[in-house]
Amino acid sequence: MRSRLLAFAIVALLCAPLAAPAELSKDLQHGLATAKYVYISSTRKDGTLGAAAEIWFLWHDGAVYVGTRPGSWRVKRIKAGRPEAKIAVGSADGPSFAATGSLVQDPKIQALILETFATKYPDRWPTHAAGFRDGFKDGSRVVVKYVPKT
Repeated sequence: MRSRLLAFAIVALLCAPLAAPAELSKDLQHGLATAKYVYISSTRKDGTLGAAAEIWFLWHDGAVYVGTRPGSWRVKRIKAGRPEAKIAVGSADGPSFAATGSLVQDPKIQALILETFATKYPDRWPTHAAGFRDGFKDGSRVVVKYVPKT
């Protein structure tokens, strides 16, 4: 009887849906779809948030993606086990949400970032395109994915 219950519990856990990212308000989703920048504040050792840093971004499938240098504070803090961040939309004091960051190595997302940035930032993209493209290839740029917290 115990083995049946254990087997049932294991099957139930394996079949349970994975936790979905938090659903953002319609206003935040609209802001992410139309804003040029997000402002990311990552978590310091003492638990406080660092200064908000303006950054280009991609809003895709319910997550914010940024391309950044591996030595940036946001990456250092994720690697140190402090992935929590605050994402402000449109301005440093704009509407915001809590998120969890992670490093992702996905060539499809990298390609989507390059394509999106070329369209979204046409005036500045020509001077940064090679840095992003080459950086993704040689590791001098990494992708950080921020998923809204539940």
